[in-house]
Amino acid sequence: MRRLLLMHGPNLNRLGRRDRSVYGDVTLAEIVEALAVRGRERGWEVVAFQSNHEGQLIDWLQAQAAGADAIIVNPGGLSHYSVSLRDALEDTRRPVVEVHLSNPSLREPFRHSLVTATAAARVIAGKGLEGYLEALEYVAGLSPVEENDR
Repeated sequence: MRRLLLMHGPNLNRLGRRDRSVYGDVTLAEIVEALAVRGRERGWEVVAFQSNHEGQLIDWLQAQAAGADAIIVNPGGLSHYSVSLRDALEDTRRPVVEVHLSNPSLREPFRHSLVTATAAARVIAGKGLEGYLEALEYVAGLSPVEENDR
């Protein structure tokens, strides 16, 4: 079974209660469950993590990446400024898909720049939960990471 890391940044633990006009009604638990179910159907184990702390996200990523085949990340607000998280994502040498529930390019100007996205093979924005499922389908279609690449 292939292994997918699903990582969420600050404030995403508040999904379902946080500004529903922007983020919708879906909760983080519902996102994780939907990806776990779809992942199993496609032969993937989904390992999820969320933190409000940049360093914890980087530590977890560094500890988990060697055993992973791909990464789906929603960095939250860190996407706009975290060079450190961006570098950690790139350093995994794994396919990365960055997902945003809303479309940052249609929001406030300070949200238009996605620093972390420069480490991603693909960015999916503004599709809500469907964006996560699309990201999983994208990584499922990629060639497996060779054991010597881990």
